[in-house]
Amino acid sequence: MSNVDPKTVSSFGNEWNDFDQCKMLDIESQKVFNEYFSIFPFNLLTSDSEGFDMGCGSGRWARLIAPKVKKLHCIDPSSAIEVARKNLSDFNNIVFHESSADEVLLSKHSQDFGYSLGVLHHVPDTEKAIKSCSDLLKKGAPLLLYLYYKFDNRPFFYKIIWSISDVFRHLIYHLPFRIRRLVTDIIAMIVYFPLAKISRILELLGVNVSDIPLSYYKDHTFYTMRTDSRDRFGTPLEKRFTKSQIEKMMKNSNLENILFSDKAPYWCVVGTKV
Repeated sequence: MSNVDPKTVSSFGNEWNDFDQCKMLDIESQKVFNEYFSIFPFNLLTSDSEGFDMGCGSGRWARLIAPKVKKLHCIDPSSAIEVARKNLSDFNNIVFHESSADEVLLSKHSQDFGYSLGVLHHVPDTEKAIKSCSDLLKKGAPLLLYLYYKFDNRPFFYKIIWSISDVFRHLIYHLPFRIRRLVTDIIAMIVYFPLAKISRILELLGVNVSDIPLSYYKDHTFYTMRTDSRDRFGTPLEKRFTKSQIEKMMKNSNLENILFSDKAPYWCVVGTKV
C-alpha cells in the first residue's frame, strides 16, 4: 500500500491552492527559508548537483534552491504539484512528479541532496518515508527534514495546550473546506496574531519570550500565520516526535552525522547517507 493518507493529501491540495505563497513578501520568504535551512550543508552543493524536494507543496523552498543546482525534482502526491508547476514556470531545471516518497520514479542512490520540510509527520509511516527519501541519495549526500516536535524541549504546559488544541483539530478537519478555511483564519486572528504581537512587544522591552506559545511568529506576517493555522488545524493526520525518536528513525534509515538545529522551528535536522 502507498504510504499516504488520502484525506491528508486532499487537504494539502486544497491548502496550497488557497495559500500558494504568492502573497508572501520576498524578505519574509528568505527569512523563513534561512530558519529552516540554517543547518543545511550548502557547501556540498555545486552547479552539477541534482536533488529533490519531497512534498514540495506550492514550491516555496524550490524557488530558492533551484538557482543553486543543476536539477531539482519537485515531488508531491496532491494537486499542489500543479500550483508548484505554475509558481516555478520560470525555471527550466525543475522536474515535477505527482507522486509519494515511496512511489517516485527516481533511481536509488541517484541524488546529491534532498529535503522534506513539514511533510513526513503527515504520512502513516514516517520512518518508512524517511527511508524512502534516504534510498534516493548517494553516499554522503545530505537529507534535511523538518518534523513536528513533541515539546521535549519545552515547559510542561506546552503539552497541555497542545492536547487541548488537538481536540479542536479533530473537530475542524471534518468541516467542509470553505468553513474549515474560515475557522482556521479566525484562529490565526484571535490566537496566533495576539500572541505573536505580545511577544514582539515584550521582546522590544528586553523580555525573553522564547517560552511564550507562538512567539515564533513575532516577526512574521499575518499571511504566514493564516497558512500555518490552516496547516495545523485543518490536517487530518498529524504526528509528533521527540528528538531521540527522530534520531533513531534517521539512523534506521541509513543516515549518519545527524545534526539538529537549536532554534525554532523544531525539529529541523540534517543527516548524511551512509
